[in-house]
Amino acid sequence: MAELTRISAPDGVAPAAAYTHVVMGTGRFVAVSGQLALDEDGKLVGEGDPAAQARQVFENLRRCLASAGATFDDVVKLTFFVTDMAYMPAVRAARDEHISSDRLPAASAVQVAALVSPDFLMEIEAFALLPE
Repeated sequence: MAELTRISAPDGVAPAAAYTHVVMGTGRFVAVSGQLALDEDGKLVGEGDPAAQARQVFENLRRCLASAGATFDDVVKLTFFVTDMAYMPAVRAARDEHISSDRLPAASAVQVAALVSPDFLMEIEAFALLPE
């Protein structure tokens, strides 16, 4: 695991409640493409169910990170793309199953008009940093 520094309340910025404002470190950069709620056979998991989709997306992120030798402890940034902000509690619950509240990465949440298919409620990408 890379040595990461997290700054949740930079001077003059309101403290972050569900993310960290700044995460920095040195090492090898890992970018994980936006993951959808697809199982290993490419079938949708959780049609119409944001909680089930979020769990599957985080499982896919976990597997992608593992393929690079990383874990969620190495994640420095998550970007959440949701078709409805009402899905964010389900996203945060799935995130909290994988990431400790004292190791939250930087994060952005964006509501989008559509994803690649109307069946997908969210897509999440991750950036991680591994030791040299």
